[in-house]
Amino acid sequence: MIRIVTVYTTARRGAELVDMAAIRWFSISGALARLGYDVSIATAEFKWRLRQPTIEMGPGLRRVPLSRVRWRDYDVVKTLFHRGFRTLTRAGGADHPFIIAKLGSVVASRDTEGIPFYGRQRRESFAIQSEIARRARYVTVLTRAAAELWTEHHGRRESLLLVPGATEREIPTRGPDPYPETGPVRCLFAGNFYSTHPHSQPEAHRSLVAKLNELGRLLADRGGRLYVLGPGEASSLDPRHVSHLGVVSYDGSWDYLRYASVGVVVHPGPFLHNNESTKIYHYLRAGIPVVCESGFPNDAVVTESGLGTLVPSGDLAALADAAAAAASQRWDVDRGVRYVLERHTWDQRALEYDRVLRQHFGATR
Repeated sequence: MIRIVTVYTTARRGAELVDMAAIRWFSISGALARLGYDVSIATAEFKWRLRQPTIEMGPGLRRVPLSRVRWRDYDVVKTLFHRGFRTLTRAGGADHPFIIAKLGSVVASRDTEGIPFYGRQRRESFAIQSEIARRARYVTVLTRAAAELWTEHHGRRESLLLVPGATEREIPTRGPDPYPETGPVRCLFAGNFYSTHPHSQPEAHRSLVAKLNELGRLLADRGGRLYVLGPGEASSLDPRHVSHLGVVSYDGSWDYLRYASVGVVVHPGPFLHNNESTKIYHYLRAGIPVVCESGFPNDAVVTESGLGTLVPSGDLAALADAAAAAASQRWDVDRGVRYVLERHTWDQRALEYDRVLRQHFGATR
Protein backbone atom coordinates (compact mmCIF):
# COMPACT_ATOMS: atom_id res chain seq x y z
CA MET A 1 0.00 0.00 0.00
CA ILE A 2 1.26 3.50 -0.85
CA ARG A 3 2.15 5.42 2.32
CA ILE A 4 1.53 9.17 2.52
CA VAL A 5 2.36 11.57 5.34
CA THR A 6 0.74 15.02 5.40
CA VAL A 7 2.40 18.00 7.10
CA TYR A 8 1.18 21.47 8.04
CA THR A 9 2.00 23.07 11.39
CA THR A 10 4.16 22.77 14.50
CA ALA A 11 1.41 24.29 16.66
CA ARG A 12 0.56 22.03 19.57
CA ARG A 13 -3.14 22.71 18.98
CA GLY A 14 -2.84 22.29 15.23
CA ALA A 15 -5.14 19.28 15.24
CA GLU A 16 -8.03 21.39 16.55
CA LEU A 17 -10.20 21.98 13.50
CA VAL A 18 -11.25 25.60 13.91
CA ASP A 19 -9.81 27.30 10.82
CA MET A 20 -9.93 26.40 7.16
CA ALA A 21 -6.23 25.56 6.86
CA ALA A 22 -6.43 22.79 9.45
CA ILE A 23 -9.82 21.66 8.14
CA ARG A 24 -8.42 21.24 4.65
CA TRP A 25 -5.41 19.37 6.05
CA PHE A 26 -7.52 16.76 7.80
CA SER A 27 -10.25 16.63 5.14
CA ILE A 28 -7.95 15.94 2.19
CA SER A 29 -5.99 13.42 4.28
CA GLY A 30 -9.21 11.59 5.07
CA ALA A 31 -10.31 11.65 1.43
CA LEU A 32 -6.99 10.07 0.36
CA ALA A 33 -7.44 7.36 2.98
CA ARG A 34 -10.92 6.61 1.63
CA LEU A 35 -9.32 6.05 -1.78
CA GLY A 36 -7.20 3.28 -0.30
CA TYR A 37 -3.97 5.09 0.62
CA ASP A 38 -2.25 4.60 3.97
CA VAL A 39 -2.23 8.16 5.35
CA SER A 40 -0.51 9.60 8.41
CA ILE A 41 -1.14 13.16 9.60
CA ALA A 42 2.03 14.41 11.30
CA THR A 43 0.92 16.64 14.19
CA ALA A 44 2.83 18.27 17.02
CA GLU A 45 0.31 18.05 19.87
CA PHE A 46 2.37 15.20 21.33
CA LYS A 47 5.37 17.49 21.77
CA TRP A 48 5.46 17.64 25.56
CA ARG A 49 4.25 14.12 26.27
CA LEU A 50 6.68 11.49 27.45
CA ARG A 51 4.72 8.85 25.58
CA GLN A 52 3.81 9.72 22.03
CA PRO A 53 1.07 7.39 20.79
CA THR A 54 -0.21 6.88 17.29
CA ILE A 55 -3.90 7.84 17.16
CA GLU A 56 -6.02 5.81 14.76
CA MET A 57 -8.76 7.86 13.10
CA GLY A 58 -10.36 5.27 10.85
CA PRO A 59 -9.35 2.84 8.09
CA GLY A 60 -6.04 3.91 6.61
CA LEU A 61 -5.86 7.18 8.60
CA ARG A 62 -3.94 8.09 11.76
CA ARG A 63 -2.18 10.90 13.58
CA VAL A 64 1.51 10.43 14.29
CA PRO A 65 4.00 12.60 16.24
CA LEU A 66 5.75 15.04 13.93
CA SER A 67 8.97 14.77 15.94
CA ARG A 68 9.21 11.02 15.33
CA VAL A 69 8.39 10.80 11.63
CA ARG A 70 10.95 8.85 9.60
CA TRP A 71 10.38 10.51 6.26
CA ARG A 72 11.88 7.74 4.12
CA ASP A 73 9.28 5.32 5.51
CA TYR A 74 6.75 7.13 3.33
CA ASP A 75 6.35 7.05 -0.44
CA VAL A 76 4.89 10.56 -0.55
CA VAL A 77 5.13 13.64 1.65
CA LYS A 78 2.28 16.12 1.15
CA THR A 79 2.71 19.58 2.65
CA LEU A 80 -0.04 22.15 3.03
CA PHE A 81 0.57 25.87 2.51
CA HIS A 82 3.82 27.75 2.90
CA ARG A 83 3.82 26.86 6.58
CA GLY A 84 3.64 23.15 5.83
CA PHE A 85 6.77 23.21 3.68
CA ARG A 86 8.58 25.30 6.29
CA THR A 87 7.54 22.72 8.91
CA LEU A 88 8.88 19.91 6.74
CA THR A 89 12.17 21.73 6.26
CA ARG A 90 12.61 22.30 10.00
CA ALA A 91 11.74 18.67 10.69
CA GLY A 92 14.45 17.46 8.31
CA GLY A 93 12.23 16.05 5.57
CA ALA A 94 12.71 18.51 2.71
CA ASP A 95 15.08 16.19 0.85
CA HIS A 96 12.36 13.56 0.37
CA PRO A 97 12.25 12.50 -3.32
CA PHE A 98 8.44 12.77 -3.70
CA ILE A 99 6.98 15.93 -2.17
CA ILE A 100 3.61 17.35 -3.18
CA ALA A 101 3.47 20.96 -1.94
CA LYS A 102 0.02 22.53 -1.78
CA LEU A 103 -0.23 26.35 -1.68
CA GLY A 104 -3.22 28.45 -0.64
CA SER A 105 -1.95 31.69 -2.16
CA VAL A 106 0.89 32.16 -4.61
CA VAL A 107 2.78 35.40 -3.95
CA ALA A 108 4.76 37.42 -6.46
CA SER A 109 8.31 38.75 -6.21
CA ARG A 110 6.82 42.16 -5.38
CA ASP A 111 3.79 43.40 -3.50
CA THR A 112 0.81 42.87 -5.82
CA GLU A 113 -2.78 44.08 -5.73
CA GLY A 114 -5.17 41.27 -4.90
CA ILE A 115 -2.59 39.23 -2.96
CA PRO A 116 -2.87 40.31 0.70
CA PHE A 117 0.73 39.52 1.72
CA TYR A 118 3.10 42.44 1.93
CA GLY A 119 6.67 43.42 2.80
CA ARG A 120 8.63 40.97 4.89
CA GLN A 121 5.81 38.42 5.05
CA ARG A 122 5.52 38.35 1.27
CA ARG A 123 9.31 38.12 0.84
CA GLU A 124 9.50 35.18 3.25
CA SER A 125 6.67 33.41 1.45
CA PHE A 126 8.35 33.97 -1.91
CA ALA A 127 11.60 32.48 -0.56
CA ILE A 128 9.66 29.37 0.54
CA GLN A 129 8.10 29.14 -2.93
CA SER A 130 11.56 29.22 -4.50
CA GLU A 131 12.63 26.33 -2.28
CA ILE A 132 9.44 24.43 -3.14
CA ALA A 133 10.16 24.94 -6.85
CA ARG A 134 13.57 23.36 -6.31
CA ARG A 135 12.54 20.42 -4.14
CA ALA A 136 8.90 19.44 -4.75
CA ARG A 137 7.86 16.84 -7.34
CA TYR A 138 4.46 18.49 -7.71
CA VAL A 139 2.98 21.84 -6.67
CA THR A 140 -0.76 22.21 -6.03
CA VAL A 141 -2.55 25.55 -6.51
CA LEU A 142 -6.17 26.59 -6.15
CA THR A 143 -6.84 28.55 -9.33
CA ARG A 144 -5.66 29.15 -12.87
CA ALA A 145 -4.49 32.64 -11.90
CA ALA A 146 -2.29 31.06 -9.23
CA ALA A 147 -0.91 28.59 -11.80
CA GLU A 148 -0.07 31.42 -14.19
CA LEU A 149 1.67 33.43 -11.47
CA TRP A 150 3.64 30.37 -10.33
CA THR A 151 4.77 29.64 -13.88
CA GLU A 152 5.76 33.27 -14.42
CA HIS A 153 8.09 33.20 -11.41
CA HIS A 154 9.13 29.57 -11.05
CA GLY A 155 8.42 27.79 -14.34
CA ARG A 156 7.67 24.04 -14.35
CA ARG A 157 4.09 24.22 -15.63
CA GLU A 158 4.08 20.43 -16.20
CA SER A 159 4.38 19.74 -12.46
CA LEU A 160 1.44 21.93 -11.42
CA LEU A 161 -1.79 20.45 -10.11
CA LEU A 162 -5.01 22.46 -9.97
CA VAL A 163 -6.97 21.41 -6.87
CA PRO A 164 -9.51 24.00 -5.61
CA GLY A 165 -11.05 24.01 -2.16
CA ALA A 166 -14.09 21.92 -1.36
CA THR A 167 -16.53 20.82 1.31
CA GLU A 168 -17.63 17.61 3.02
CA ARG A 169 -19.65 14.85 1.43
CA GLU A 170 -21.05 13.86 4.83
CA ILE A 171 -21.78 16.42 7.56
CA PRO A 172 -23.02 16.05 11.17
CA THR A 173 -26.74 15.64 11.77
CA ARG A 174 -28.72 18.74 12.66
CA GLY A 175 -28.53 19.82 16.29
CA PRO A 176 -30.33 22.55 18.27
CA ASP A 177 -30.24 26.21 17.26
CA PRO A 178 -26.93 27.58 18.65
CA TYR A 179 -27.60 31.30 18.16
CA PRO A 180 -27.96 33.52 21.24
CA GLU A 181 -31.08 35.31 19.94
CA THR A 182 -33.95 34.72 17.54
CA GLY A 183 -35.07 38.22 16.51
CA PRO A 184 -33.26 39.70 13.50
CA VAL A 185 -32.44 38.14 10.16
CA ARG A 186 -29.19 36.22 10.66
CA CYS A 187 -26.44 37.08 8.21
CA LEU A 188 -23.36 34.95 8.85
CA PHE A 189 -19.72 35.49 7.95
CA ALA A 190 -17.92 32.25 8.83
CA GLY A 191 -14.15 32.20 8.58
CA ASN A 192 -10.82 33.61 9.70
CA PHE A 193 -10.68 37.41 9.79
CA TYR A 194 -7.05 37.46 11.01
CA SER A 195 -5.46 39.96 13.40
CA THR A 196 -3.04 42.88 13.56
CA HIS A 197 -0.22 40.56 14.62
CA PRO A 198 2.65 40.69 12.09
CA HIS A 199 2.59 36.89 11.67
CA SER A 200 -1.09 36.98 10.76
CA GLN A 201 -2.36 39.11 7.86
CA PRO A 202 -2.73 42.58 9.44
CA GLU A 203 -3.61 44.40 6.22
CA ALA A 204 -6.24 41.80 5.35
CA HIS A 205 -7.60 42.02 8.91
CA ARG A 206 -8.03 45.78 8.78
CA SER A 207 -9.75 45.64 5.41
CA LEU A 208 -12.06 42.77 6.33
CA VAL A 209 -13.04 44.28 9.67
CA ALA A 210 -13.80 47.64 8.07
CA LYS A 211 -16.11 45.91 5.59
CA LEU A 212 -17.75 43.74 8.24
CA ASN A 213 -18.43 46.70 10.53
CA GLU A 214 -19.94 48.72 7.70
CA LEU A 215 -21.95 45.75 6.46
CA GLY A 216 -23.25 45.17 9.99
CA ARG A 217 -24.41 48.79 10.19
CA LEU A 218 -26.16 48.55 6.82
CA LEU A 219 -27.82 45.25 7.71
CA ALA A 220 -29.16 46.71 10.94
CA ASP A 221 -31.00 49.34 8.89
CA ARG A 222 -32.60 46.49 6.92
CA GLY A 223 -33.73 44.37 9.85
CA GLY A 224 -30.69 42.09 9.91
CA ARG A 225 -27.80 41.27 12.20
CA LEU A 226 -24.30 40.31 11.12
CA TYR A 227 -22.74 37.39 12.97
CA VAL A 228 -19.06 36.52 12.63
CA LEU A 229 -17.94 32.97 13.41
CA GLY A 230 -14.29 32.00 13.53
CA PRO A 231 -10.82 33.05 14.64
CA GLY A 232 -9.61 36.63 14.48
CA GLU A 233 -9.03 39.75 16.56
CA ALA A 234 -12.61 40.29 17.71
CA SER A 235 -11.84 43.55 19.55
CA SER A 236 -11.76 45.25 16.13
CA LEU A 237 -15.41 44.36 15.45
CA ASP A 238 -18.07 46.95 16.32
CA PRO A 239 -20.36 45.20 18.84
CA ARG A 240 -23.17 47.63 18.08
CA HIS A 241 -23.65 46.05 14.67
CA VAL A 242 -21.63 42.81 14.66
CA SER A 243 -21.88 39.82 17.00
CA HIS A 244 -18.78 37.66 17.29
CA LEU A 245 -19.84 34.07 17.99
CA GLY A 246 -16.33 33.00 18.89
CA VAL A 247 -14.40 29.97 17.71
CA VAL A 248 -16.10 26.58 17.60
CA SER A 249 -15.13 23.14 16.38
CA TYR A 250 -15.62 22.20 12.75
CA ASP A 251 -18.42 19.79 13.63
CA GLY A 252 -20.05 22.43 15.80
CA SER A 253 -19.89 25.05 13.06
CA TRP A 254 -22.38 23.29 10.81
CA ASP A 255 -25.39 24.21 12.94
CA TYR A 256 -24.37 27.87 12.86
CA LEU A 257 -24.45 27.60 9.08
CA ARG A 258 -27.72 25.67 8.96
CA TYR A 259 -29.58 28.07 11.25
CA ALA A 260 -28.32 31.21 9.49
CA SER A 261 -30.66 33.04 7.12
CA VAL A 262 -27.89 33.78 4.61
CA GLY A 263 -24.13 33.35 4.32
CA VAL A 264 -22.15 36.45 3.32
CA VAL A 265 -18.73 36.59 1.67
CA VAL A 266 -16.43 39.63 1.49
CA HIS A 267 -12.77 39.90 0.56
CA PRO A 268 -9.95 42.12 1.90
CA GLY A 269 -9.63 44.36 -1.14
CA PRO A 270 -11.12 45.15 -4.55
CA PHE A 271 -10.56 41.50 -5.58
CA LEU A 272 -8.49 38.42 -4.77
CA HIS A 273 -5.93 37.55 -7.42
CA ASN A 274 -5.55 33.80 -6.86
CA ASN A 275 -7.03 32.76 -3.52
CA GLU A 276 -10.61 31.50 -3.65
CA SER A 277 -13.29 31.50 -0.93
CA THR A 278 -13.81 28.03 0.52
CA LYS A 279 -16.68 29.26 2.68
CA ILE A 280 -18.83 29.43 -0.47
CA TYR A 281 -18.75 25.63 -0.76
CA HIS A 282 -19.59 25.22 2.92
CA TYR A 283 -22.55 27.61 2.87
CA LEU A 284 -23.96 25.72 -0.10
CA ARG A 285 -23.39 22.35 1.57
CA ALA A 286 -25.36 23.59 4.59
CA GLY A 287 -28.18 24.64 2.26
CA ILE A 288 -28.23 28.40 2.91
CA PRO A 289 -28.29 31.13 0.25
CA VAL A 290 -24.98 32.88 -0.43
CA VAL A 291 -24.52 36.60 -1.03
CA CYS A 292 -21.01 37.24 -2.25
CA GLU A 293 -18.95 40.27 -3.14
CA SER A 294 -17.61 39.62 -6.64
CA GLY A 295 -13.88 39.36 -7.16
CA PHE A 296 -13.14 35.81 -6.00
CA PRO A 297 -11.69 33.38 -8.57
CA ASN A 298 -14.47 30.91 -7.69
CA ASP A 299 -17.39 33.34 -7.33
CA ALA A 300 -19.16 31.83 -10.35
CA VAL A 301 -20.02 28.88 -8.09
CA VAL A 302 -22.52 31.15 -6.30
CA THR A 303 -24.71 31.72 -9.35
CA GLU A 304 -24.10 28.34 -10.98
CA SER A 305 -25.49 26.64 -7.88
CA GLY A 306 -28.76 28.54 -8.14
CA LEU A 307 -28.49 29.30 -4.43
CA GLY A 308 -26.96 32.74 -4.26
CA THR A 309 -26.30 36.23 -5.58
CA LEU A 310 -23.20 38.15 -6.62
CA VAL A 311 -22.92 41.90 -6.04
CA PRO A 312 -20.32 44.35 -7.39
CA SER A 313 -17.05 44.47 -5.50
CA GLY A 314 -16.97 47.22 -2.88
CA ASP A 315 -20.71 47.94 -2.96
CA LEU A 316 -21.62 47.04 0.62
CA ALA A 317 -25.05 48.68 0.35
CA ALA A 318 -25.87 46.32 -2.52
CA LEU A 319 -24.52 43.43 -0.44
CA ALA A 320 -26.81 44.36 2.45
CA ASP A 321 -29.80 44.74 0.11
CA ALA A 322 -29.09 41.37 -1.47
CA ALA A 323 -28.67 39.68 1.92
CA ALA A 324 -31.98 41.06 3.17
CA ALA A 325 -33.71 39.94 -0.02
CA ALA A 326 -32.08 36.49 0.04
CA ALA A 327 -33.34 35.87 3.56
CA SER A 328 -36.96 36.21 2.43
CA GLN A 329 -36.66 34.66 -1.03
CA ARG A 330 -37.74 31.11 -1.85
CA TRP A 331 -34.74 29.09 -3.04
CA ASP A 332 -34.33 25.67 -4.56
CA VAL A 333 -32.13 24.49 -1.69
CA ASP A 334 -31.98 20.89 -2.89
CA ARG A 335 -30.56 22.04 -6.22
CA GLY A 336 -27.83 24.04 -4.49
CA VAL A 337 -26.82 21.19 -2.19
CA ARG A 338 -26.89 18.72 -5.07
CA TYR A 339 -24.72 21.07 -7.15
CA VAL A 340 -21.95 21.24 -4.57
CA LEU A 341 -22.08 17.50 -3.83
CA GLU A 342 -21.73 16.67 -7.51
CA ARG A 343 -18.77 19.00 -8.12
CA HIS A 344 -17.01 20.27 -5.02
CA THR A 345 -16.27 17.68 -2.33
CA TRP A 346 -12.92 16.70 -0.83
CA ASP A 347 -13.39 13.19 -2.23
CA GLN A 348 -13.55 14.63 -5.75
CA ARG A 349 -10.47 16.78 -5.11
CA ALA A 350 -8.52 13.76 -3.90
CA LEU A 351 -9.07 12.10 -7.28
CA GLU A 352 -6.57 14.52 -8.84
CA TYR A 353 -3.88 13.27 -6.46
CA ASP A 354 -5.01 9.70 -7.10
CA ARG A 355 -4.52 10.20 -10.83
CA VAL A 356 -0.95 11.43 -10.37
CA LEU A 357 0.00 8.81 -7.80
CA ARG A 358 -1.31 5.99 -9.97
CA GLN A 359 0.92 7.21 -12.78
CA HIS A 360 3.95 6.90 -10.52
CA PHE A 361 3.11 3.98 -8.22
CA GLY A 362 0.31 2.00 -9.85
CA ALA A 363 -2.74 0.87 -7.88
CA THR A 364 -3.29 2.18 -4.35
CA ARG A 365 -3.42 -1.33 -2.88
